[in-house]
Amino acid sequence: MATIGHNIKKIRTKKGLTQDDLVRKSGVKHTTLTKIESDVVTKPTVQTVAKIAKALSVSIETLLK
Repeated sequence: MATIGHNIKKIRTKKGLTQDDLVRKSGVKHTTLTKIESDVVTKPTVQTVAKIAKALSVSIETLLK
């Protein structure tokens, strides 16, 4: 089963965005994004997930699949 971090990274790279691009678009701290994508943080806050989903133009549910 894919993790939220894996899904974020997959969608981000598919859209041609770097981590820096996503940090700027979402307002999430770079360290937070890195930890989520590397599965150090496996249960980020709803607010963080919502910001990332909005920046990637996807639903929260898409990131959680």
